[in-house]
Amino acid sequence: MVPSAPSTEEIIAALEIPTNLNFDLPDPEDEALQDHEFQSQIDNFWKLCERFDLQTEIWRGRILRAVRDREKQGGDGRGTGFLNWLKQREITKSQAYALIQLANSADTLLEDGQLDPESINNFSKRAFVETAKAAPEVQKLVSHAAHNGERITRREVKQLADEWTAMSSDLLPDAVKEKATEGSLPPRHLAPLVKELEKLPEGHLLSLQKEVSENPDVDTVKHLTSSARSLSKYLDAAAQVQTLKAYPLDLELALEEALRLDCLGTAADLVKQATQLEQTAAKLFSTWKRLGSLSDRLYVDTGASSPNLRSLLTALENLTQEIIEVQLDESGERSVRLRILQDPEA
Repeated sequence: MVPSAPSTEEIIAALEIPTNLNFDLPDPEDEALQDHEFQSQIDNFWKLCERFDLQTEIWRGRILRAVRDREKQGGDGRGTGFLNWLKQREITKSQAYALIQLANSADTLLEDGQLDPESINNFSKRAFVETAKAAPEVQKLVSHAAHNGERITRREVKQLADEWTAMSSDLLPDAVKEKATEGSLPPRHLAPLVKELEKLPEGHLLSLQKEVSENPDVDTVKHLTSSARSLSKYLDAAAQVQTLKAYPLDLELALEEALRLDCLGTAADLVKQATQLEQTAAKLFSTWKRLGSLSDRLYVDTGASSPNLRSLLTALENLTQEIIEVQLDESGERSVRLRILQDPEA
């Protein structure tokens, strides 16, 4: 039988705590009070403050969501009324949507039956958001832990997500999963490896899987995670570099040589920088063309009656010419000159 979603009354009851908080804080100068007793009392009060803060933020998110949705229904379509409402209360747009996301996450977990209202106070604010983003299997693990009274923060959500990722992935050999089950190979090291392996084509997986199967230890996992990350960067960047497409080059053989010489990371950064340089050059050309067009338009619109605008055009003239010179430091001792040679059809 599928459990029904909790009612509004149930949610309110679960979130309701007294608003007139009045803590009887321990006296920090009380020498008769042992340090561990003092710390225990402080921790309990702090946790209660966190609960109250979490509940307040969830309800604020729900209120903000209601205001936003009302504006969508009857506003001008641009959200002006919602933004004015935020401005009157000195709430930024990013803060508002962070609260709405928190409320959405809490409601999603409640409505899906993944979380019972009585467990809601065991979560930190960010843990709600992270749990709502996680896979359904991870949500069940987190909700079960919360139901058992465990304190759930982003750290606990990540730990459970890492465990599920490592144990459910088909990309890890059985020998590695056995080590994880035994506890000798922490899942927090395996999860990043799985995420990097997922980015690679099947033809590049076998050698990495073989190595980790033969040496299922933390150092090997870390090394292979780094290698897989560099390999993914190399493959992605190399496919984007236009210059390489016009040259007779076997990228796979170059990759094998980089692996053999243990310089894959350097090779990956090389092609990545090449991609960025090509993109920067293209952006530079379009910006240069735009600057020239704007200068021409402003020159036409000005005359002797606007000497200062003409001075502005004169000052920027060097940036609109075929040769561009830019100072690299404030002293003017270092500069760079670039010459733009246009394609006739550009």
